Amino acid sequence: MGGPDRLNGGLSIMKIVFITVTTRILGWLPLFACSILGKSLGPLVYRLYPSRRKVTQRNIAACFPEYPERVVNQLSRAHFQHMLIGIMTLSIAWWASARRLDKLITVRNIEYLESCMERGENIILLAPHFTNLEILGIWLFTRYKMAAVYKPNRDKQVDDFIRQRRCRFKGKLYQHTGIQKELIKDLRRGVPLYYLPDQDSGGWGVFAPFFGIPAATFGSLGRIAEMAQAEVIPCIATISESGRRIEILFDPPMQNFPAGNAVEDATSMNRVIEKLINVAPEQYFWSHKRFKTRPEGEKPFYQ
Repeated sequence: MGGPDRLNGGLSIMKIVFITVTTRILGWLPLFACSILGKSLGPLVYRLYPSRRKVTQRNIAACFPEYPERVVNQLSRAHFQHMLIGIMTLSIAWWASARRLDKLITVRNIEYLESCMERGENIILLAPHFTNLEILGIWLFTRYKMAAVYKPNRDKQVDDFIRQRRCRFKGKLYQHTGIQKELIKDLRRGVPLYYLPDQDSGGWGVFAPFFGIPAATFGSLGRIAEMAQAEVIPCIATISESGRRIEILFDPPMQNFPAGNAVEDATSMNRVIEKLINVAPEQYFWSHKRFKTRPEGEKPFYQ
């Protein structure tokens, strides 16, 4: 009589209720309170999750070999604080009005984006995985009709809920399943793409240096830019040191990109991301196993 399906459906509803209540409560908090809570609870989470702590330390030590162990540990603890702050700013992004989001955000160099729009250029926004990427994407959706690529949740009902929160303004989401014809058509029609291609690509990409370390890197940014004849504009969102503002930064469009060579294009992308990471290194997503996939014959990076 469909017992397992009914059970799974009930569990999905419970998940949605839990996510809704939790994010609603967090979404009501002032941004400054989110910063205080994240900084207060971060050290506890840092101690409770040794596996992710070790991944974070390994990544930072490898990417910044000049840092002594003391600095690596400080930066790792700060990263966990910002991960918690990011969860709370995600909640704000999911439930806040466009007006509230505007009040929380300071924008630098938006002329790089808007001048391209005025010229009728096709645009890809290269948005590396910083801890406040959700609020950046949804703020963009409040202002512009845009598309984004995302990894769907395995639970369809939960996925539908998340899509609804993200797309309640002018956003449109594509699943992360390769280069899709409709996505390219949207770009060619002038719909900017919010794109996050900076995580481990597994067997799908190419190896390109990231802080001097061979990293499995998606080669899709260059291919999409070439097919859509699009300008690539890097952007990030960070929380200010005071914890009272979200600061959005746009960089100039990438020059001589794409070059038409997958490794060269992936290398150019990684260099841009390295530069952006140095703006606020503690706010990059270091707890991700960025170097999990290794070149043939190389020993595992995380042991």
